[in-house]
Amino acid sequence: MIPLEIFQYDFLRNAFLIGTLLAVIIPCIGLTVVLKRLSMIGETLAHTSLAGVTLGLLLGVNPTLCATIYCIFAAFGIELLRTRYPQYAELAIALILSIGVGLTGVLSSFVTNMASFQQFLFGSILTVTPFEMWLVIILSVVVLALVILLYRELFYIAFDESAARLAGIPVGAINTLFTFLTAITISVAARTVGVLIVSSLLVIPVATAMQFRRSYRFTLIFAVIFSVIMTNLGLYISYFTETQPGGTIVLLQSAFLVVLLIGRALRGK
Repeated sequence: MIPLEIFQYDFLRNAFLIGTLLAVIIPCIGLTVVLKRLSMIGETLAHTSLAGVTLGLLLGVNPTLCATIYCIFAAFGIELLRTRYPQYAELAIALILSIGVGLTGVLSSFVTNMASFQQFLFGSILTVTPFEMWLVIILSVVVLALVILLYRELFYIAFDESAARLAGIPVGAINTLFTFLTAITISVAARTVGVLIVSSLLVIPVATAMQFRRSYRFTLIFAVIFSVIMTNLGLYISYFTETQPGGTIVLLQSAFLVVLLIGRALRGK
């Protein structure tokens, strides 16, 4: 019988709620990111958000809020550079990452509260504040609503922006909105699961779902289901093993993907 006593604690119930919500919305963002061949954008925005964190700690402002604002600017910087260098999208990511890491390195030299700074490196889903919890809830509702409403537009843009323009889709406006949502999602997730973890959560569920080589809709649904199951299982295991939740979740997801890849290789597919 599965022990359920952990759910008697408020902070654990909040952790499972936030974890589940993030597990739903992160693959929704991740699928479009992967199909647009911008998988490293999660890593870049997560790391550059640390510049906002350090600035918030120095100014005495909520670090999550500062990280979100900085992440939005970084995301639009990537989008701007990507349009300037359409054949070299990875160059835009590398440039923004370099600026963010450099700024973080300089600002962190003046940070005295390193404990708070380290929380953003590996996440602290068990100690989220009421503000952060409501931020995740509101963000989840907004992301899900827009993914449903803009399903057709995101589908077109993910595969071929030129064809999307010919189909009458406002590619510029959709990309701007999607960039905004990506920045907010990654910055919020970085606080709860950690900067070093969030990019993996963005990519691994999508990569796993893509192994089944089905439709866009199936890939999206399976990625979300897989992410939710692994997130809750990872949180549950981390409680009893006293391991870091974000790392446990990523290792579980990675292990499943590796087993799946080995299985496909043995079957010659």
